Order: sequence, then structure tokens, then C-alpha cells
Amino acid sequence: YLKRIPGLDTSALKDCYTDASVWDSFDPACMTLCSPDPQAFRPPEEKVNVLQVRLPTNFKSARFEKPEHTAILKDLEAGIAAARFDAGDGAGPLELPVKLKVHESVFVPLAKWSMLIAGNYRCVQAEAMRPIKEAVHSDLAASRAVYDWVVELCVSLGADPKDLVPFDKYANAALSLASPSSAARALAAGAPNIERVDRLVQAIARQKGRRSEVLDQTVALVDGWLEKNRKKA
Repeated sequence: YLKRIPGLDTSALKDCYTDASVWDSFDPACMTLCSPDPQAFRPPEEKVNVLQVRLPTNFKSARFEKPEHTAILKDLEAGIAAARFDAGDGAGPLELPVKLKVHESVFVPLAKWSMLIAGNYRCVQAEAMRPIKEAVHSDLAASRAVYDWVVELCVSLGADPKDLVPFDKYANAALSLASPSSAARALAAGAPNIERVDRLVQAIARQKGRRSEVLDQTVALVDGWLEKNRKKA
């Protein structure tokens, strides 16, 4: 998907992936991405297709390059909006709590970067993991600073600030996130590899001549956990 972002040298980002070659056969024009504002995750104890939503809002998706492909997304958007679910409690049919919203801007999915860097990856500490709520609210000024730094990076890539989510809205949502992020939980469980959006944002920032000490510290902490886990494996 990053190949759809104008001016980005994706060849310099391969080290952020466990094996970047798995993407070589994919056509970027046929890839889209969502910004998962609903804080959806797959409970590790459940089957593969079980998705739990901790914060019911909307999945914001970027359009495809071709209108006929985007029409598939639009059809899904309309179908989900029209769907009703009967919980069997006599209250009548309910709307689905999470909608799909299709956007023209290819930068809309990047809204998740600032959330991941300010919250999810900062759950990772030297000796243990902390909840997202604590990662964000234990030092709100520091969280705002790194969140806004990522927003500014996205704007430098071409995003409109309106494509992104304001910090205060995210910070309010984080109050209900009382568990560590899935990345932090995976590290604590001994995972030798996790998704490295922290390193990805760091590497993209370098292309723009930008640096964040907070992000550098986060990357170092995650690297440390992965090194320990790989030695145990």
C-alpha cells in the first residue's frame, strides 16, 4: 500500500518487515488499507475469523485506483450500513456497531500511525507492559507531542489534516483501553516477530529529515524484547 503514497522510497523500508518479499507479487493499485478507529483485535484464544471490537466507531478505507474496484468497497459500505442484527432480547433489530466508510484520500489510513506510536507501541516498557490508557495518560503532554509529530509527518507526505484524527479525540477514546496493545501482549508472550509500524514510521521520517527521540526510545525497547524472545526461541 505504501507504494501508493507519492514520493515515498519504499525500497528503503524493507528492513521494517520480517520478509518484505511476500508483497512483491501484489499490485499496489489493488491494495487498500483501513484506519482501525474501532480498536478491533483478534482474541488469541478464539478462532481465526473472530474479531472483537473494544471501541465501536468506523473503519475508514481509502479508495482503490480504479473506480470499478472502488465500487466493490462502496457496495460493502452500503451493505454494512443497511445490515441489521437481532440479538434475541426482544429489543428488535440493531444496526451493526461498526461501519465501513470509503474515502477518496489515500492518506486516510495513515491516521492510525499516530495512534499506534503514541499509544500501542508505548505500552512496551523495559520490564513489563502497560495498558494503552496508561501509555497515553500517564504523561499526556508527551503523548500529545509524539502524536502530533506523527501527524506532521503524514502532512509532510501529502495528507490533509482533515484526513487524520485530532489528539484529543484519540486521548478520550484511550480512556476505555484498559489492556496493553496486541503488539505488547505478543512480545510479553514471547513472539519472535511482530508488526513494526514503529520502525516503519521511524524510517519514513528519516526520508523527510525528521526524528523523534520518543519514537527512537520506543523502537529500542521493542528491539530489546524481540532480541530476548529470539534468544529464548
